[in-house]
Amino acid sequence: MKKLLTAILTLGLLCTFTLTAQATPQDYLTKFRSYFKKRFPNTPFKDFINGVYSIDAASREQWEEIEEFPPYELNIEKGKDLFAKPFANGKTYASCFPNNGDGIADRYPFFDAKSGNVITLEAAINACREANSEKPLKWKKGAMADISAYMHYTSRGKIIAVQIPDDPRAMAIYNKGKAQFFAKRGQLNMACADCHVYNSGNKIRADLLSPGLGQPSGFPVYRSKWGGLGTLHRRYGGCNKQVRSKPFKAQGSEYTALQYFHTYMSNGLEMNGPSARK
Repeated sequence: MKKLLTAILTLGLLCTFTLTAQATPQDYLTKFRSYFKKRFPNTPFKDFINGVYSIDAASREQWEEIEEFPPYELNIEKGKDLFAKPFANGKTYASCFPNNGDGIADRYPFFDAKSGNVITLEAAINACREANSEKPLKWKKGAMADISAYMHYTSRGKIIAVQIPDDPRAMAIYNKGKAQFFAKRGQLNMACADCHVYNSGNKIRADLLSPGLGQPSGFPVYRSKWGGLGTLHRRYGGCNKQVRSKPFKAQGSEYTALQYFHTYMSNGLEMNGPSARK
């Protein structure tokens, strides 16, 4: 483990994947894709939505067997029932979303010019509840993850196309998310990029590190480690704990900005959630 951490830090310093502060989001996206194309030349671009299973044949074979009877199937059904269940006022979640909430998860996260904030799907779900005088759900698992899983399921196959509008507030959030992705933190002094850019495809203990490209497309995910379903912000928190750093609050400004940047960097790929991971 000590040797791997040393290698990670060294690669983080020497790696040629560098981008200037002046690079536009599109410049950054182009170079991000190019990096992974060169690192994994045998992986088709469209397959990066499958995480580590896109780069490792042995893991993929096991995963494909799991996907024959997906462990998140019941979560989708629960989410569908919860989505259709009327609030106390008789309305449902469908009243809060365009197209009655069907096939619209690919629109998130997005920058809302009125509020000046980035809106995630989970934030929109709780905003809907509060608009209908219902208590908000907990962010990381349970009913929230189930409803999000159902809504993402109806958007499978749609293309991620996060927009960074010409608005300084949107750019500030994007840049905050980029800083989060590359910032060292915790006692292990590691960033998201250390594992999922510089060391993607390498092993840490018994686990193969997945490419950062395409990661948000599969959420919410059912993780064998969790024994259940969780949102992207639950996973962010777990990553921070693994490097011995105090996690930020789910749906706080730090993780929301990170999701905005992280998802933008997967533009052009298909939505694939929910999905199963180790």
